[in-house]
Amino acid sequence: MSHTLYEAAIVRVQRCELAVPGSNPGMFEKAMKSGADFVFLDLEDAVAPDDKLSARRNVIEALNDLDWRAHGVTISVRINGLDTQYMVRDVVDLIEKAGDRIDTLLVPKVGVYADVYMVEAMLNQLEMQQGLKSRIGVEALIETALGMANVDDIARNGAHGRLEALHFGVADYAASNRARTTNIGGLNPDYPGDQWHYAISRMTVACRAYGLRPIDGPFGDIKDPDGYRLAAKRAAALGCEGKWAIHPSQISLANDVFTPPATEVEKAQRILAALEEAAAQGKGAAALDGRLIDAASARMANNVVKMSEAIGARG
Repeated sequence: MSHTLYEAAIVRVQRCELAVPGSNPGMFEKAMKSGADFVFLDLEDAVAPDDKLSARRNVIEALNDLDWRAHGVTISVRINGLDTQYMVRDVVDLIEKAGDRIDTLLVPKVGVYADVYMVEAMLNQLEMQQGLKSRIGVEALIETALGMANVDDIARNGAHGRLEALHFGVADYAASNRARTTNIGGLNPDYPGDQWHYAISRMTVACRAYGLRPIDGPFGDIKDPDGYRLAAKRAAALGCEGKWAIHPSQISLANDVFTPPATEVEKAQRILAALEEAAAQGKGAAALDGRLIDAASARMANNVVKMSEAIGARG
């Protein structure tokens, strides 16, 4: 193992992240009680320009009036992009008026680490100004060609600050790359396989190298649960910890895919027990169910057990 190690910035259960438009306050309480691990109230793409200011007011009111944490929900807000007139006031108003109620800010269309740094610098000053005791995390959307080209640098530098997770924003990523598709997260039948495999894998490797959580983004066809489930399974196979839901019907699908099955947890526990017994006998490896297991097996098994424990602790 390398002497250079980046521990996980912060551990959070994030199997499903429900997106809720800030311009639709009627959805807020339902989202809080939906069973999603994460909810992000959206001020960006889901909100029309004429509704930006009222959406911000709606979100601040919802943060203060609803007890998200009591319902086991990690609450996030997706702010507007750094290239807009709304972003600065988003951050200032959110922190000044509801900073103690926010767990993370989700920054869209991050292209370079400096984008993250700007938000972090604002948070540092605003938290001191408001005397906030809890530290607000930052999550970044990788959804442009520039962001993917710089994903390693974003993850590496962000790991020293507030950055907790990277999200793959498939729709804007497709647009940025001029990909031949109009489906959000769906597969292109003209491509021999999964055209999103490389991007998700690259982002996930950057996350795992520097202690961040990799999260897959949206799947647009809410009438195709099988397609959603398959997309979630592909993301999970690559190492993602969760996936967005843009409709309540997708929440249970994500929770199911990203929760280790009982049989998988039981096998992982057996692997750890077998290796512990082997170690007591001075052996570095063991056989289980006719297969060799060793220290690498223990690391994989530990991942499964720890995730299961974290989900169980969330209740």
